[in-house]
Formats: sequence, C-alpha cells, structure tokens
Amino acid sequence: MISRRSVLSHSATVAAIATLPAGALAQGKKDSITLAMTLEPPGLDPTAGAASAIAEITLYNIYETLTKIHPDGTVTPLLAESWEISPDLRTYTFKLRKGVKFSNGEPFNARNVKFSFDRAGGEKSTNKDKRTFAAITTQVVDDNTVVLLTKEIDPDFLFLMGQATAVIVEPKSADNNATQPVGTGPYKLENWVKGSSLVLSKWDGYRNAGAIKMRRASFRFITDPAAQIAGLLAGDVDAFQRVTGRAVEQFKANPKFQVLVSGSRAKTILALNNKKKPLDDIRVRRAINMALDRKAVIQGAADGFGAPIGSYYPPSAPGYVDLTKVNAYDPDKARALLKEAGVNNLELTITLPPPPYARQGGEVIASMLGKVGIKASLQNVEWAQWLSGTYGNKNYDMTIISHVEPFDLGNFSRAGYYWNYDNPKFNGLYDKYKQTANPAERTKILGEIQRLVADDAVHGYLYQPQWVTIANKNVKGLWNNMPIFVNDISALSWA
Repeated sequence: MISRRSVLSHSATVAAIATLPAGALAQGKKDSITLAMTLEPPGLDPTAGAASAIAEITLYNIYETLTKIHPDGTVTPLLAESWEISPDLRTYTFKLRKGVKFSNGEPFNARNVKFSFDRAGGEKSTNKDKRTFAAITTQVVDDNTVVLLTKEIDPDFLFLMGQATAVIVEPKSADNNATQPVGTGPYKLENWVKGSSLVLSKWDGYRNAGAIKMRRASFRFITDPAAQIAGLLAGDVDAFQRVTGRAVEQFKANPKFQVLVSGSRAKTILALNNKKKPLDDIRVRRAINMALDRKAVIQGAADGFGAPIGSYYPPSAPGYVDLTKVNAYDPDKARALLKEAGVNNLELTITLPPPPYARQGGEVIASMLGKVGIKASLQNVEWAQWLSGTYGNKNYDMTIISHVEPFDLGNFSRAGYYWNYDNPKFNGLYDKYKQTANPAERTKILGEIQRLVADDAVHGYLYQPQWVTIANKNVKGLWNNMPIFVNDISALSWA
C-alpha cells in the first residue's frame, strides 16, 4: 500500500516538474524541443486541405516527397534518388530510394507514388493542386522506377514535387491520415490535444534514424502576440517561426535568444477588381499604385518586416526583376492621371479579411488614397465572407491579401479568377513560358511577364513579407529563409 505521505510527496514532485519551463527540460535532455505556431492545423493530411499549418507540422517530418525543397529554394532528392527529364520537359523518370518503409511497416515503392498522385488528381480529390495532378499520368516501370508524364510543361515541376500537396501516402492508411498520419518520414504522431498542443516522436524504424538528433518535438498553438512573447521569455517555447514582429528589438537585445528575419515567396497586394469601373481604366489603376508609399505600408501593416515589390513576383524567387520604379510613389502624378481619366470624387471600398497585415494596412492605404482624392471606405469581413463574396462572387473594389503560393503567376491567365484580369498578351506570354525548355529563354520570358503585369498595374503591388523566427540561442538548424512553410525537425539540434 502507498502511504498518503508518499502520494503527496510524489504529487509535489510531479507538480514541480510540470512548472519547469519546457525549454529548460529540452536543453537538459538535448534531444527534445518545444516549437510554437500561431495557428493549429485542422487536420494532418496536407493532401486534403489548403491550410499551411498542416504542412508546418507534417512535411518532411511525418510525410516525405520525391524531392526536398531547401531554405534557398533549391531542390534535391528525397524519396527519389535521382531523375531524368526529357528535353521537352514533359517526361520525368524517377529512380526511387530502396529499402524505405512507411511507419506502419508497409514498403515504399513506385505503386505508392502512382496511388498518391492518382488520388491527388482524382475526381474526389480536395488537394489544393488537384489541377496539376490531374494533368499527370503516372506509369510504374518497376518497384523502384516511376515515370510521370505531364500534359503541360511546368519548369517548376521538381519544386512542386517537394511541396506538401505531393507527399507520398500509404494506400491502406491514406483515408485516416487527418487524425492517424502514416508516412515515410522520421517522426510519428505521439499525441494531439486539440486546441492546445501536438507531440511528434522519433520513429526508430526510419531509414536514417541515427542521424536524427531530436527524439521528441512538441508544438504549442499560440495565437495572441502577447502570449507568444511571454512563452518565449518564460522558456516554455524553444523556437517560434513566423512569430509576431512586435518584440524583435527586445529579443535582439537578449543574449539568450537568436532572431532570424527570413525571406518568403509571398506577395502582399492591394488586389483590384479589373472589370469594375473605373478600375477597368489603366490610368486609374496606375494612379492607385502611385498613391502608395510602400515603405510606409510595410511599417504600418507588417511592423517593418517586408521588401517593396513593383510586380507580382518576390525578390527571393529565381528570375526576379526589380520593377519598384514602375508606377512608383508619386502623389502629384497620381492626381494628374485621375484628372486625365475624368475621375472626380472617386469612392471605393477596401475589403479587409482578418489578418493583422490587412486590417492594419487598410488604415494606412486609405489615408494615402485620400491624399490623391480617392475616398476609401474600409469593410472588415471574416474569412468565410471574404471567400464567398470577394474571392467567389468577385463582389469587391479592392482588397488587401497575401498570396503565399510560390510560382503562381498563372493566376493572371485563369479565366474567372477573382481579379477579373483578361489580357491576351499575358496569356500568350505565359503559354510560351510553359512551353519553353531552355532556361535562359525561360528566364527572359519570365522577366517580360513581370514587366507586363507591372505596366498594366493589375494590382497595387505592396511588399514581400519577411517572417520572424525567435529561438533559444542554442537551437541549431533553423531555416534562414522560407520558400515554403515548414518546420524541418530533422535538421534541428542543440548546441
């Protein structure tokens, strides 16, 4: 029998341990880490939903892809050992890694790849990139060789094959991946307390388990900016990627922490409804661009963490052309263009979804537009309203939104897209880009595409967001740039 005194003593010990900062425990053991995220994922199947929080936990940790994307945007083999690409960029032959297993013990082979991609492009698919996978025909040559035939040329195909929508799943477990994920990666789901935290533990059956330093990774979900800062200061959180930028200076001055400011592939824009009068007049759209002091927008909307853009393409992406001088800030010229267009006392509405960059940015931009004679009313909406009214029904004048997908210039050629932009010249250029295999020629066309959408002033181009990571100074291996949203735990270690 256990005495009451023993129980009390044991309880006190447990309570004392429970009150220790998670970071302190992690540093002591040197094989566990506590990470934090702003948003909790709705599930753990990145092929079934577009929420970036899913990939932040699962990509390269639980699930793996044929290729792997790195912080600098380069692509290297992962589940594929190598590949060959036909000169016309329509046929990709992948040699697969041998001896790989899923965490449920099933073998990885070419048939898994075919199942995964057929499923991603199938009729019932809810994959964000369903159209891409629907255009792929997957052929199994043998267990370790798979051929992908694409209907359209996509120069960024290998990059796409490293994104979360392209993870390879195991057929028997695929339908349950949202809650019971099974992959070939180095980690397995240990526990998930909805609304609070999630824990991944190292899978000892992983093919390269000996190289994995972190045996356990805990994720905490902290939305409130003040609580994010408090968690870091208390040591409850060892690393927080994409944390609030409000307290950067405070943490920079603290020798216990490291602060990383990372580039991204996102584009934050003042999206314009190009068919709504008078926004169908290029002079009005150019005037709106010239009313925008981008540096001031970055300060007001993003706490100073961003790089100005002059087109729909970020400075960190290959083939970037600096077009910030096109339709650059010039209030006097903006007023002259509005007068030339015969527009007086123009009143427009800026629809603002919930993120702080939109709500804060709306106030700043409305003030700037007012100085050139445009009265901008602000309309706050929830995500569901934005998706149905703005995105779905195209019922808006202007809206502030950040498009985070890499390589999405094709949106300008999408019929019925919410921007209502329709330019045959762009469509021709983009088609030529998709059909061109020569890298130098492709880069040249990419520059022409950027210049065209800048000259057309399709939107008010604002900035490329920069993401802030704050972490214990002894955490090593954090990504210093983020072409995609991912927490690559296999790269982490303690100094």
